[in-house]
Amino acid sequence: MPTLLRIDSSPQGSGASFTRQLTAEFVQQWQRSHPDGNIITRDLAATQLRTLDAEWIAASYAPKNSLTPRQREVIALSDELIAELKAADEYVFGVSMHNFTIPSVLRLWIDQIARIGETFSYENGAPVGLLRNKKATFVVASGGVYDAGTPRAAMNFIEPYLRSLFAFLGVTETSFINAGGTSQVRFGVDRASILQPALASIEAHFQAA
Repeated sequence: MPTLLRIDSSPQGSGASFTRQLTAEFVQQWQRSHPDGNIITRDLAATQLRTLDAEWIAASYAPKNSLTPRQREVIALSDELIAELKAADEYVFGVSMHNFTIPSVLRLWIDQIARIGETFSYENGAPVGLLRNKKATFVVASGGVYDAGTPRAAMNFIEPYLRSLFAFLGVTETSFINAGGTSQVRFGVDRASILQPALASIEAHFQAA
């Protein structure tokens, strides 16, 4: 059964968030293409994500058969999040630009799932991604416009970072759908007009699949 993992990271609810509206549309389109498919949903704004500390690091590097009950508790959420990644064939991420990069909760999630022996390893000194045969789509909303070829393109650190990170984890089939200029809604521009290009890109994404 094909499985899609939807991950939202916007701190805003579905009524205000551009990315949540777009990931919802992506899910609907995916379900039309995969009527027998399964959806896993993870809302990072509603997930208690701890920052990495010495206790977490020690637990993540300890052999599984020697983990103490406390160490198992410390990395339990990490294990759960990694299991979601492994169970899915495809991912869609809702990513709102915060200070030219990803939301803090998404960075905390990355710290939880980037674990040696689970999502990457080393062979002969070289890194090897363990999330193979997966693909990811990142739906990015930003107040300004940061697309390639625009004056502010160099200030967009989201795409190069996420492409590099997921390639490191083994996910090399990645695509980005951008919804730029969302700040226009504060000046009276219709929300639907702002979203229309991104919605069209989602539709084209599935037509090309």
